[in-house]
Amino acid sequence: MIKHKEQRVGIFVDVQNMYHSAKNLYKANVNFQELLKTAVFGRKLIRAVVYAIISPSGEEKKFLETLEKQGFEVKVKDLQIFPGGAKKADWDVGMAVDAIKMADKLDVVVLVTGDGDFISLVNYLRENKGCLVEVISFAKSTSSKLIEVADDYTDLGASPSKYLMTTGKRRR
Repeated sequence: MIKHKEQRVGIFVDVQNMYHSAKNLYKANVNFQELLKTAVFGRKLIRAVVYAIISPSGEEKKFLETLEKQGFEVKVKDLQIFPGGAKKADWDVGMAVDAIKMADKLDVVVLVTGDGDFISLVNYLRENKGCLVEVISFAKSTSSKLIEVADDYTDLGASPSKYLMTTGKRRR
């Protein structure tokens, strides 16, 4: 896929998907600043939106403030906890609706997620809005069909030293 500086780019980040993939696969955190640079790739950034969940403890507040300082627009929802203890944290519909609403102002839509639920969105944006759609995620936890339907794919797991930050205490 040809990328050029005049392309208008919108970036939509499924924070929960990226957070859990990095934790489960690599026991690390995503370096969102590097991710943003890769997604923009020297093109015209129109909007970069992250979709996050807030737990009752609010422990995510500092992390979300950091994302705002890095240039992301932050959208949050409260974690839903149902009777019996089941939890739901889902931004799929909101992320898809925002991408569709902004598509007329974009040449490229970058979806940062591995969730196969976005396959229909990718097809819609390509076929009905004329957008190129790029997907950025960890290949090991990404729907193979999502990778297949995207115009371009970046595997964050191929460059862990660039896209991951280790957590916990450092050894001396």
